[in-house]
Amino acid sequence: MAMTDRDAPVPPRGQRLPRAERRAQLLESAQDVFVVKGYHAAAMEDIADRAGVSKPVLYQHFPGKLELYLALLDQQCDLLEQLVREALEGSGDPKERVYATTAAYFEFVARDGAAFRLVFESDLTNEPAVRHRLDAAEAACAEMIAEHISTETVLPIEIAHVLGVALAGMAQVTARSWLAQGTAIPREDAARAAGHLAWRGIGAFPIRATAAGMTATGGGTVGTAN
Repeated sequence: MAMTDRDAPVPPRGQRLPRAERRAQLLESAQDVFVVKGYHAAAMEDIADRAGVSKPVLYQHFPGKLELYLALLDQQCDLLEQLVREALEGSGDPKERVYATTAAYFEFVARDGAAFRLVFESDLTNEPAVRHRLDAAEAACAEMIAEHISTETVLPIEIAHVLGVALAGMAQVTARSWLAQGTAIPREDAARAAGHLAWRGIGAFPIRATAAGMTATGGGTVGTAN
């Protein structure tokens, strides 16, 4: 994984924090270590040192490295799903929903700490619990997109699901490629370009309201992309 490390201040060792605040701090420290070193090279001692706590304190919150990794993975997968959900629900216009959904993936990869690597570039995908969580997040995002496509077009849900998977996959790969190239193009411009490509594809299918209107007037069903 690429070297990415935040220089956030570490609380003095031994400082007491409320349990929820301590857990959040440990997860943030674990994110820094896992992103830089990967799961296999990271040690609980590294995470404890990063957090400024003793290993026993770390083990009070997480019984092992895998449990800590899974907690962090849950956090990031939930965030991705939330960003996609908000994008889909944020506009009543199908075209803008496609653009917003694509932009959500760019926002996710651009967030501080490069935690997206745990979701899209994990070195622990052979672990069943990790694979299950990653697959669940991928399926949840694709399903949310598919439901909107099915509702807004005349396509059957099976085809809508194929398009949902395609849009989610294209968005995350494009966003990661943009980031890897050094973000020479502003994020908004890159996301808009990717969104335009996606809309030119999905928008070519008849929108349900448009198709209904054309049927009522005796017209055919033609693409609506523009």
